Amino acid sequence: MDYLKERAWKESNDHHHVHTGPSPRCVFVPGPVIVGAGPSGLAVAACLKQRGIPSIIIERTNCVASLWQLKSYDRLRLHLPKQFCELPLMPFPQTYPTYPTKQQFVTYLEDYATKFDINPLFNECVESAEFDSSIGFWRVKSVGIVKNGEEGSDHEFVCRWLVVATGENAEEVVPEIRGIKEFKGQIVHTSCYKSGDAFKGQKVLVVGCGNSGMEVCLDLCNHYASPSLVVRDAVHVLPREMLGSSTFGLSMWLLKWFPVRVVDTFLLIVCRVLLGDTSKLGLVRPRIGPLELKSSAGKTPVLDTGTLDRIKKGDIKVVPGIQRLTRQTAEFVNGKKEDFDAIILATGYKSNVPSWLKEKEMFSEKDGFPRQPFPNGWKGEGGLYAVGFTKRGLLGASMDARRIAEDIEGCWKAEVKNLTPLSRSYSP
Repeated sequence: MDYLKERAWKESNDHHHVHTGPSPRCVFVPGPVIVGAGPSGLAVAACLKQRGIPSIIIERTNCVASLWQLKSYDRLRLHLPKQFCELPLMPFPQTYPTYPTKQQFVTYLEDYATKFDINPLFNECVESAEFDSSIGFWRVKSVGIVKNGEEGSDHEFVCRWLVVATGENAEEVVPEIRGIKEFKGQIVHTSCYKSGDAFKGQKVLVVGCGNSGMEVCLDLCNHYASPSLVVRDAVHVLPREMLGSSTFGLSMWLLKWFPVRVVDTFLLIVCRVLLGDTSKLGLVRPRIGPLELKSSAGKTPVLDTGTLDRIKKGDIKVVPGIQRLTRQTAEFVNGKKEDFDAIILATGYKSNVPSWLKEKEMFSEKDGFPRQPFPNGWKGEGGLYAVGFTKRGLLGASMDARRIAEDIEGCWKAEVKNLTPLSRSYSP
C-alpha cells in the first residue's frame, strides 16, 4: 500500500480526520464515501457497519431522506406493502400499517440511522468526484452550505471507494410547455406541493399521470378543488390490491411460477373486472403489459388508491396534452381551451449524476443511470458503486446495498492485510 493509503489509515483509523490548511480542507477517509443520505445511502452504510467497515455519508440537505421530508406531499404513503420497502437488517415496527404514512417512513429511517450509528455530514454539496489514477483514490470535492443557502468552506474527501447514492429522484423535471411564462396563475412542482388545502375552490391543472399526479388529483378533490389531469401518454392503472392481496405482492408470487407475459395477461383480466375499461375514462393502456413495461422501460404502473372512482364520478376531468398556455388558459392538442387558476407539475424527477461525477464509463451522460441494466449496474471500475438506480424501488436498493458491502469487505480485508505493522498499530 502506497504512502497516501498508509497516511489515510493512520490519520483516520476508525474515524475521519480533517486537516486545516490551504483551501479546500482535505479529509482522508479510510472507508467508502457515500454521496446521498436517502434510504439507499443509509442501507449501504448500515451493511458496511455490520461488516466492521466505517464510511462517511455526504448529504447536501440538513436531514436524511430529504425527498420524503422536504419534497413530498402530506398524504403520501408507501405505495407498496411495508415488507417490500424495509431496509436491510431492520424490519418496520409491527405496529405500522401495511402502507406506512410519510411520517412513519421518515421515523423508520431516522431510527435506522440511530440504530446503526450513521451520522451523515449534512449541508455538504458535492461539486465533483474524480478518480485519481496516480494514487488509486477518489477525490470528492464539496462545498459546505451555511444559512440561507450561502456557500461555506470547501472540502476534498480522498477515499478508496465511492458509492453514488443520489438516486433516481435528485432533481425536479420541469417540462417545456409553450407559453408557460405567460401563465399568470400559480405554477408549482409536486416537490413544493403539500396539501390541496391551499387550492380550495380553484380550478387546477395537474400535468403528469403517474402515481403522484393521480394522488395529487385525489387530494385536491378532498380539499374541494376542481382538478383536471393531463394524460398525454398511455398508462397502466392497477388496483393497489386484488384478490385479497397487494397487487405487487401477488405479481411477485406469480412470477416465481409463470413468465412475465402470462402474469401480465392475468393482471389485465382482473383489472378489467375490477376497474372496467379505463380507456373510456381517457386512460388508454400501453400495448405492452405492466410488468414487462416496467422491466424493459422502467415505467411504473399507477396503483390506484381512489382516484379512478373520482374520475368516474366526474370530480376529476381527464384532458389530453397541452398545446400551449396563455395568461389564464390552457389550449389542448384537441383544440379545446379551458381556464385554470393554478398548474401543478407532477412531472417527476431525474438523476443529477452527470453534473458532478467525472466518470463516463459506468453512468450514462444522457439520463444519469448506470449503463448496465439491473442486476449488473451496481459496480463500476476503480472502486465506484451505484445504489438506488435499479428502477425497482427500495427492494432493488436493498439488494444492491448488500452486494456493495460484501464487495467492499473483500477489498477492505485484502488491503488491511497488506498494511505495514506500523500502520496497523498506529492509534491517533
